[in-house]
Amino acid sequence: MEEAVDSTTVIERTRIADLAALPDGPVAVAGWVETVRDQKKVQFVVLRDETGAAQLVNPATREAEDGDDDARARLAITNEISGLAHGTFVHVRGTLKHDERVKLGGLEVKVGSLEVVSAAKPETPIADDSSLDKRLDWRFLDLRNRKQNLIFRIQTTMEHAFRTYWVERDYIEIHTPKLMASASESRAELFQLEYFETTAYLAQSPQNFKQMAQPAGFGAVFEIADAFRADPSFTSRHATEFTSVDAEISWVESHHDVMAMHEELLVAGFTAVQEKYGKEIEEVFGFEFVVPTAPFPRVTLAEARKIVADSGHDVVRADGDLDPEGERRVSAWAKETHGSEFVFVTDYDASIRPYYHMRHADDPTLTNSYDLLFNGAEISTGAQREHRVETLEAQAVEKGLDPEELGWYLDFFRYGVPPHGGFGMGLARVLMLALHEPSIREVTYLFRGPTRLTP
Repeated sequence: MEEAVDSTTVIERTRIADLAALPDGPVAVAGWVETVRDQKKVQFVVLRDETGAAQLVNPATREAEDGDDDARARLAITNEISGLAHGTFVHVRGTLKHDERVKLGGLEVKVGSLEVVSAAKPETPIADDSSLDKRLDWRFLDLRNRKQNLIFRIQTTMEHAFRTYWVERDYIEIHTPKLMASASESRAELFQLEYFETTAYLAQSPQNFKQMAQPAGFGAVFEIADAFRADPSFTSRHATEFTSVDAEISWVESHHDVMAMHEELLVAGFTAVQEKYGKEIEEVFGFEFVVPTAPFPRVTLAEARKIVADSGHDVVRADGDLDPEGERRVSAWAKETHGSEFVFVTDYDASIRPYYHMRHADDPTLTNSYDLLFNGAEISTGAQREHRVETLEAQAVEKGLDPEELGWYLDFFRYGVPPHGGFGMGLARVLMLALHEPSIREVTYLFRGPTRLTP
């Protein structure tokens, strides 16, 4: 029997982050040119790949006599380096040398050969001081920035930690449809599109389908996937397409069970990021990345309103919910009083919560629900869901909804369902606030908003 042959081939190279572990000697590296210092007797190139940057050095040869092949080869390399534009991708073979005097990583590579794999235009369309909109127009170039690269490494690590937390606790990962025949939560903020002979909507949330998993007997589920909101907001924390982090669990006694899971999940995610990238975050972003301590402080909405009023600010939203300034005031209180960047605001009025949130047993004007605030902004909403179908129908009517249009959803509760609850959380908001970035546009790979559909 013939052995299987691995036919995979890649260009020989060592990732720059792995150079430090190698001894002095031959090496191949590849990446894009960040800077060139072309001096009379020596040339320096800062080469960056997806893992970091390294200094290349070339003893410059400005002329060569006929018959001196070595000098002619060195002259060719010198001329090639002199013509390198920022962003050009090159493959280099040379000699690695560890030298603590080299500021960039304490090592350098003496160029032996250099191949231009893909040349860049001499003039780049963006600079460090370009506006955010201009940088988003040229996002693929903007993402070459070390800071941007680190953001998405942090995102990867955090998502992996979330999944690991859930999988280790026997949660089931689900992938819910994003094309729907009706609204997932409300008729507002829906994107509508033609769907053969009918109309479809883009899902605002996996809410209905993660609840469906409860009567299906899945017990605990999670999903990290796209969601869509036809929200014309132009704020720093809104997007029309975003990544939603969702979970739903069976057999909860109240929303506090959901909150306990939620804070454990975040601690796991932040711990993974701090362990892997804490030092680099401090170097690149200029602050210490702190892992939160559970349990997070908890205040009822009524208590939060009083905290805001006592701080000298009026809660200006007509429905009684906290406005953005109110969220900042409550977060400041949590930081000052409890030393926490996170705070749960619980027990929201039924009038400002969806029909499927369970009401208090002793006060039907309040719900078993919460918002989670982080560094001054809301990142998540969670709740215990109402699982009694008669109560669900009554609460839907109270909200002006027609139970007939909710038939397929209400069917979930007609054949037995355990008490359950869950949350939805915006991934980009978590990253934005964790990294103290001014806008979710900075932490979204390709942002979508009311006026942006490209690139």
